[in-house]
Amino acid sequence: MLNTFSSVRQYLKFDITRVIIDNIVFKLHYRWTFVILLVATLLITSRQYIGEHIQCISDAVIAPVINTFCFFTPTFTVVKHYNNTALKNGEIFSPGIGPFNKNEDQIKRHGYYQWVPFVLFFQALCFYVPHFLWKKWEGGRVKALVFGLRMVGLTKYLKNDSLRIGKLNIPSMAEADERIKDIRRTMIDRMRLNQSWGAHLVFAEVLNLVNLLLQITWTNRFLAGEFLTLGPKAVHSRWVDEMNALDVVFPKVTKCKFFKFGASGSLQEHDTLCVMALNIMNEKIYVILWFWYAFLLIVTVLGLVWRLLTLFFYKNLTFTRWSLYWAKPGRVDENEIAAVIDKCNFSNWMFLFFLRTNLSEFLFKKIIYHLASEFPDPDRDNDINAYRDRVPHYPDISGLDTTDSPLLHLRHSANPSTPTHQLPSTSGISTKQPV
Repeated sequence: MLNTFSSVRQYLKFDITRVIIDNIVFKLHYRWTFVILLVATLLITSRQYIGEHIQCISDAVIAPVINTFCFFTPTFTVVKHYNNTALKNGEIFSPGIGPFNKNEDQIKRHGYYQWVPFVLFFQALCFYVPHFLWKKWEGGRVKALVFGLRMVGLTKYLKNDSLRIGKLNIPSMAEADERIKDIRRTMIDRMRLNQSWGAHLVFAEVLNLVNLLLQITWTNRFLAGEFLTLGPKAVHSRWVDEMNALDVVFPKVTKCKFFKFGASGSLQEHDTLCVMALNIMNEKIYVILWFWYAFLLIVTVLGLVWRLLTLFFYKNLTFTRWSLYWAKPGRVDENEIAAVIDKCNFSNWMFLFFLRTNLSEFLFKKIIYHLASEFPDPDRDNDINAYRDRVPHYPDISGLDTTDSPLLHLRHSANPSTPTHQLPSTSGISTKQPV
């Protein structure tokens, strides 16, 4: 069994170097649902666990021939024999099995079992598509910035040399500082570029919900409209002494007709009974899928509610502070984070959220500090004294002649619309002296 399921083991491995670019709801779709459907496909195609998929009884036709014919030709049951009273009285031994008149009695054909492994595998691929699209749109931007920085708290012990343990690379303090500068430059660039990043994420999350609804609808049609009520029927059948509802959807015994020419050339009809061992596994799989899809639908809707909250309240400081704490516990300076989010749109805010998810508190604080220094208070941008406050140990230059000083050019570059002659003039000290 371990060898059979070894092919899906790679999707369940825990990797501490993996960079997070989505949330837990997204992972339930492309990882857990994907793996569940792959395991179900392997179970259906593994004969060592259920034996032959179909075994038919016939005295005049050899077993391999009748088994093969009845497997790829839909078998059937008789609707009038879905009778709980007859089953209790022993008039029939299995729901839907008994004598019938082909011209008068209604029959129910069962041919879905031929397609179950193909449908399950295709559905697994459908659940992976939104993740594939999001990875392509995201373009590895978060990974390029934060890869290798998850254990950055150890860098204080690595002043000049980095350390590699297996796949885990722990950078030195100097390397960590350089990476912080890269992240800061990238965030500044993202203030103006690539505004569709957040829109792609929201679209991928909505696509998860749309895909889930499509798969539920498709599965219901595949099972002849029985899937939507399959879960409650399965629970109800366990507690009441009635005909098992699952035997109607997944019959364990069916009827099959086989025709052949006799020795004299006349057409002979053989009415056979077929034991559907495959349906023992099918009913377990689809009952589990019913409860899993119900859980996944609820969680996905709640996830989209959360996304709407982030879309409308990402500018709110309290909401941002609690969101970052939920991404990874830790504290950040409120004034610094307020200065950063004031300049962010939704895409920038989401990028900042995933940085917090992948980085330690120590490193994230340094990034926020550097970003906040790039975004001064807008009300003070036109005040020459703002530069004095932002630069440590800035001397008092009131009364100085700054006609040709670098500070004049700094002031003029900060607000080029202000004519030079309108700037405050000073006198008493030559501008040739160093300030």
